[in-house]
Amino acid sequence: MTAVDLLLVGFGKMGGAMLAGWQAAGTVRSVVIVDPVAPAASAPEGTVLVSDPAAIPADFSPTAVVLAVKPQMMDQALPAYTAYAGGAVFLSIAAGKTIAYFQKVLGGGAALVRAMPNTPAAVGRGISGAYATPAVSAGQRDLCQRLLSAVGEVVWVEDEGLIDAVTAVSGSGPAYVFHLVEAMAAAGAAVGLPPDLALRLARATVTGAGELLYRNPDTTATQLRINVTSPKGTTQAALDVLMDEGQGLAPLMTRAVAAANRRSRELAG
Repeated sequence: MTAVDLLLVGFGKMGGAMLAGWQAAGTVRSVVIVDPVAPAASAPEGTVLVSDPAAIPADFSPTAVVLAVKPQMMDQALPAYTAYAGGAVFLSIAAGKTIAYFQKVLGGGAALVRAMPNTPAAVGRGISGAYATPAVSAGQRDLCQRLLSAVGEVVWVEDEGLIDAVTAVSGSGPAYVFHLVEAMAAAGAAVGLPPDLALRLARATVTGAGELLYRNPDTTATQLRINVTSPKGTTQAALDVLMDEGQGLAPLMTRAVAAANRRSRELAG
């Protein structure tokens, strides 16, 4: 695959994780990074880091512009890159910023992809939901697929509104899992385990179960649950509580994801 010239706007944790993935995969040829606070010394080998878009080399013509700044910074950052809207594809990973928002600044004909990765991208195990406008060519969509898949899996949706649902499930989802570990550790302490041991058991159990899911893509989560559940055993006793139709985990998770989906729509305006 042909390596590309890329402009990365924002060099925080997600931007840094994505760049590491691109360089490891040989996806990018040259990268210019714009970040007003990152020190120049932190620029990875083979990249140019500037604090102001005015310092971007005049002859630099990116194939893609990746917008990795925080959503609240986008109003200030975006106008500086309108000159690239005629040729580059813009890939935004800013939560809550819609295609319509970007079109107001970059123009209705701009090639735009809106994506929502999640924090496991930092270890190459993320998953991103993405939506492309009709102005995005097949080659540009393929490029965005390559850029996003460098840090994990990618799924495409044909309705931009589904990005809010993606955000509610996978974008916010790591926090749900981390809270599960917190809850399991607290429950372990409540039945007599030393708190540090309860936390160690909970962490290892959740990460190990996740690895089983990852290594067995053709086995459903339902089947994996059945495999570990003996009739009338200890696991079944716990699942009778967790799978209660009225107060169990499923209805609670349904309410939680609905709340996140609703908030994502509110933030998008």
